[in-house]
Amino acid sequence: MAKDLKVKGSSMVMKIGTKAVIRRIVDGKDHQLDCKVDGAGEMMITAKFVKKANV
Repeated sequence: MAKDLKVKGSSMVMKIGTKAVIRRIVDGKDHQLDCKVDGAGEMMITAKFVKKANV
C-alpha cells in the first residue's frame, strides 16, 4: 500500500490521511474530483485515491 501520493507538476507529496473537501465531480472517464486539500490548495484528484472519512 502506498504511504504517500506524488502531486503531478509539483515537488509536493501528500501523506495518507490528508483531508480534502470535495467541491464537485468532473465528468469524464478518469473520475476526477475537484477539491480543496488542506495545506495544498485547489486541485483535481482521481477518485481511486480518496476514501470517505467519518466527520
